[in-house]
Amino acid sequence: MSEEYINPHLAEKFEVQHASTKVKVINFIKRWRDYFRKDGFYRTYIRAYDRVFYGNGNRHSHHWWTVDHALKSDELEKQRNTKFDYEPKFSIVVPMYKTNERFLGELISSVRTQTYSNFELCLADGSCDGGKLRIAVEKFAAGDNRIKYKELENNGGIAENTNAAIEMAIGDFIVFCDHDDVITQDALFECAKVINENPDAELIYSDQDIMDSKGKFFYGAFFKPDYSPDYLCSMNYISHLHVIKKTLLDEIGYLSADYDGSQDYDLTFRACEKAKKVCHIPRILYHWRANKDSTADNPENKLYAFENGKKAIEDHYKRLGLDAEVTIGGWYGLYHTKFHWPENPLLSIIIPNKDHISDLKLVMGSIDEKSTYKNYEYIIVENNSTEQETFDYYEELKKRENVTIAYFDGPFNYSKINNFGATFANGDYFLLLNNDIEMIAPDSLEQMMSYIQREDVGIVGAKLRFADDTIQHAGVVMGLGGAAANVFTDFGYDQPGNFFRLAGVCNYSAVTAACLLVKKSLFEQVNGLDEDFVVAYNDVDFCLRVRETGALVVYQPKAEFYHYESKSRGYEDDEKKRARFAKETKLLQERWAKYLNGKDPYYNPNLTLDYADFSTQKYDRKAL
Repeated sequence: MSEEYINPHLAEKFEVQHASTKVKVINFIKRWRDYFRKDGFYRTYIRAYDRVFYGNGNRHSHHWWTVDHALKSDELEKQRNTKFDYEPKFSIVVPMYKTNERFLGELISSVRTQTYSNFELCLADGSCDGGKLRIAVEKFAAGDNRIKYKELENNGGIAENTNAAIEMAIGDFIVFCDHDDVITQDALFECAKVINENPDAELIYSDQDIMDSKGKFFYGAFFKPDYSPDYLCSMNYISHLHVIKKTLLDEIGYLSADYDGSQDYDLTFRACEKAKKVCHIPRILYHWRANKDSTADNPENKLYAFENGKKAIEDHYKRLGLDAEVTIGGWYGLYHTKFHWPENPLLSIIIPNKDHISDLKLVMGSIDEKSTYKNYEYIIVENNSTEQETFDYYEELKKRENVTIAYFDGPFNYSKINNFGATFANGDYFLLLNNDIEMIAPDSLEQMMSYIQREDVGIVGAKLRFADDTIQHAGVVMGLGGAAANVFTDFGYDQPGNFFRLAGVCNYSAVTAACLLVKKSLFEQVNGLDEDFVVAYNDVDFCLRVRETGALVVYQPKAEFYHYESKSRGYEDDEKKRARFAKETKLLQERWAKYLNGKDPYYNPNLTLDYADFSTQKYDRKAL
């Protein structure tokens, strides 16, 4: 019933209901025709190569993104001449162990050429090699007194060696860096800029990518969202560049060897728990080097790290007082969480309906027969049905203790219908559910209820599939297609998505009301759905108003349903409907302009707003 959002650049794709093979082929051809017209032959070829061999990694196109967005000499000089009101001292701490001398030289060079000069580089060497690396450091440092080197008596591992480097530091902020990686020339400048703009910033992180062992080729660009606590519990997305205020670090303690391989993950959790503000810089400031011993190129090199990552998440929940079960996901580096609560509160499932009794039977039957969560009631909101079969079925449903039939007399208005239905609900949690839904995973409601009972969560959405098992909904991004749109549409349901955003729990600005779980208290606090949104974007507006209260919106991929989209209401196929859609689109754009044009906090501004696949923006910035 709730509007599914139409990207004007891909209108044909969004209008197809669980498309037939023929229609899917036509849409596929049109999409790649659009790429060709926009990017030209060679870049389209590169995009196709990336899709075939690297999934959604965009390995080659990300290289050109990095090249295209490198700062020019005049921009670097302007940064060098910039004076900030506050010029914090950065201490870059690096644990060393039998470091490749070329890699070390490239690291030191990347630090020494920073456009922001108030820094020190603290190198703690656990190689125990008789001072061989000391000679290399002295050669690369060339008398620069900002570079400190300490040869450790023994190798304590990454955590202890890093701690030794921190003990050398006298800076205001600690910058964590690996001994074979490289930071961009503007890395510290961007950090200083953010600190001046956000005086209470205590943890800062940036986007990152991977470079080959020669440092010449860049791929795997990771354009991250702003702070997303649930995404962080699904994977260590903060990673590099990682900057923590020294006073905060002294308060929470340094790295712990108990989490060897995921020691930075544990530290990130402890820092986020106490930080006054976590800031994200949407720019690649860190190049993670892939070599034969790194997890960047082969995660199987350090499988123990993933077990310790699980331990870091579990201990994070314990400190928050949450009873949680963490399991390792289907891919290296992905984790799933299920929270345990002492009670199973009543869930009120609100379903608007107009005829289509076969659909209503399907959605209710799939829940009744499959659901592992049993404490629920149905509120069926009848609206303008005409078939006798419908009313006969209602009479049958009235015999059930957990079913209420609420009769809404008036023209179709999705918001009004759900608000009306909510007045009949007895539960403390409302599940807004379309009548063209079918439950797939038996524990779907259980997984959603697991998250909604957290104090900081206001809304939980689900993974919805078309009948052909491609994705219909996996979260909503503001600004996509000009207003708001679902992401990962037409991806395979079992794909991980861009950095596990499809397979892992994460935060979004909105989710679709086709299957939306919300606390009753918050529903009432924001006065339910805005009835000015008759069909389109009522759920997006609702989610944003809930978010304004400080509550999180969570996408839960473990909750899986089929969505046989818009069967009752139909499509925007006449002038009146198109005019109404345009009116509601305009209302959303005017009301929530602060989240449009690349300002959605859960979607990186370097990603495109033309396509739903998390590909990069400005793909065609300059010719190859």
